Amino acid sequence: MKDIFNVRLSSKAKRDVRKIPLPVALKLKAWIEDVGHRGISEVRKIKGYHDEPLKGKRIGQRSIRLNIAYRAIYIIKSDVISFIEVREVNKHEY
Repeated sequence: MKDIFNVRLSSKAKRDVRKIPLPVALKLKAWIEDVGHRGISEVRKIKGYHDEPLKGKRIGQRSIRLNIAYRAIYIIKSDVISFIEVREVNKHEY
């Protein structure tokens, strides 16, 4: 598989980013910059991002942990990483 360096935010993800706390948005920006420089295969090795495949209704999607409360969910299509949403997760959703 060819490594991927391009990241795109959906319009929903862009709206979500405007609503999240600044430190969370900065971590997402750092992840995007890391992917642009190193490629997704190397960035997935960084434990601090907790990049993981999702299950159930979200099979085929992946998430990164931006902090204990926020996750960014993305998919890979045509050699581009597309963030579909940034969402707050709380213990009541488990």
